[in-house]
Amino acid sequence: MSLEKKIEEKLNESLKNKDKTVFPTLRLIISAIKDFKIASKAKEGSLKDQEIISILKKMNKQRNDSCEAYKKAGREDLLKKEQEEISIINNFLPKQMSEEETKKTCQKVIGAVGATSIKDMGKVMGVLKKDYGDVLDFSKVSKVIKEILK
Repeated sequence: MSLEKKIEEKLNESLKNKDKTVFPTLRLIISAIKDFKIASKAKEGSLKDQEIISILKKMNKQRNDSCEAYKKAGREDLLKKEQEEISIINNFLPKQMSEEETKKTCQKVIGAVGATSIKDMGKVMGVLKKDYGDVLDFSKVSKVIKEILK
């Protein structure tokens, strides 16, 4: 079953259960998917799971940025709401690698590519994005690579 169908089913289920914390977020996800379809002139049902994952990652990043702003402003009520939305979105994303797994993967790819300096970072990032794009947090990856290739 496609990721889009899973999200739609979860939305219908939460509407039936009147779960007021889940269905607004799921509606936002469905809306973002429809907006992407319109922007890319895609036909109905033609989005790949990878495209939906990228939409969800973008939504997650937006919420993380909002969380930082709410922490600085001392708005615990809004912070809690954003954190709930992040956890709902994360249910549909592939499990991310831990910090240790990220380091091992980066070291492996650096060795395979033969990178020796920070100038080779682009090659390493290209391979990582192609092979591990779903499961790596690239904000952490760039720090790890810079650390290794000092």
